[in-house]
Amino acid sequence: MTTAHGRAPARRPPRTDARLNRERLVAAAREVFAEAGPEASLNEVARRAGVGPGTLYRHFPNRFALLTAVLEDRIETLCGLAETLLGSDSADEALAQWLRAFLDHARVNQGLGGALMAEEPVALGLDCHRLILDAAAGLLARAQRRGTARADLTADDLVRLVTGIALSTAQGPDTAQADRLLALVLDATYGTPLRNG
Repeated sequence: MTTAHGRAPARRPPRTDARLNRERLVAAAREVFAEAGPEASLNEVARRAGVGPGTLYRHFPNRFALLTAVLEDRIETLCGLAETLLGSDSADEALAQWLRAFLDHARVNQGLGGALMAEEPVALGLDCHRLILDAAAGLLARAQRRGTARADLTADDLVRLVTGIALSTAQGPDTAQADRLLALVLDATYGTPLRNG
């Protein structure tokens, strides 16, 4: 639709109540999907958000749209944490804190990311891997500039290691194993490169 001057009318920002409903739905979906996985009841999401199913479907026409919104919200939170940590005093502690948060993210989102990629990967609309790599790269580069992190380590190395920990410990009975493995990764991050031969 265009105006008499041939321009599309300006989109009005969503009403406050609509914006709040959307935020409540995403927050409730985060909880429900974390507890019951990506196939969790959408009616339960609506109930926890304090809205009816019709309101949920006005904001999110299908499960994929809601899953996408939750993943985008989680990635935005993770990347926001990286930005905040870039200003902290200790580059080493900042990197360690972010890697712990990324491990939690990877463990919680394992099923969520898989469900999105299996259903309609092209429609996701954001490059989650690139956003996470960029966040890790900024924190790692800061520690490397300070001379504390290994110079031969890449952000891709760290992301793959932490993702591997998340995948390999997701179903295990030892709940502390992921933390122990991350501690080993952190020790290696600040260690010296092994010499070949």
